[in-house]
Amino acid sequence: MPPAPRASSTRPVALVTGVGRTVGIGSAIARRLASSGWDVAFTYWTPYDARMDWGVESGAAGATLSALAGSGAAAHPVEADLADPASPARIFDEVEERLGPVTALVMCHCESVDSGLLDTTVDAFDRHFAVNARATWQLAREFGLRFSGGHGSGRVVALTSDHTVGNLPYGASKGALDRIVLACARELAHLGVSANVVNPGPVDTGWMSEETRRECAGHTPLGRAGTPEDTADLVDFLCSPRGAWVNGQLLNSDGGISA
Repeated sequence: MPPAPRASSTRPVALVTGVGRTVGIGSAIARRLASSGWDVAFTYWTPYDARMDWGVESGAAGATLSALAGSGAAAHPVEADLADPASPARIFDEVEERLGPVTALVMCHCESVDSGLLDTTVDAFDRHFAVNARATWQLAREFGLRFSGGHGSGRVVALTSDHTVGNLPYGASKGALDRIVLACARELAHLGVSANVVNPGPVDTGWMSEETRRECAGHTPLGRAGTPEDTADLVDFLCSPRGAWVNGQLLNSDGGISA
């Protein structure tokens, strides 16, 4: 079957990775960007959700597409294993063919399987770094090589975490992600692309028990756990013209839990 023609739209295109569940941060960001005037491509990887405690959300990609269309956005899903080094280029090829060149790259994908210093396996360590660090570099590289937008219009945003104790490969690979994305602020400066990292702190995307939710709320000055929409608000601002002057920053947007 020949590919569908590129959507005809004057809206800029955002690529959001890690949109596997409608309750996730990636989905909230995709919806917020669509409501702000972006066309949105998004990636997901069903086998990751299948091996996590929350399981696969049936119909999630279709529900996200419907929500984006409801905001007037052209949208396109791409299922991709970001542990595969061929995936980033394939994703950009498909998105460009269906929606056009990407103006904002928002990386919400992750590999996150709890294990500590003494029980992490080599395979788990390597997979965390392949998804959280190597794929982040490859996606940012593809974005930089292909970016054709106006100077000052391009955006790179990635989500990070400082949860390392008891979650060693996740936290260590997120630390690598931080450095990769912040380097973009200098290395993509000739394109006028801004690059920032957002640490949203603990966000309730359905994985929190009542005990965990109470504990997070008790340690947060604002008295509650974070929501996906809290993070979506900040990412939407960073991707807007109003956020252009914020560049090369690691932003804690966590209700004050890190204070």
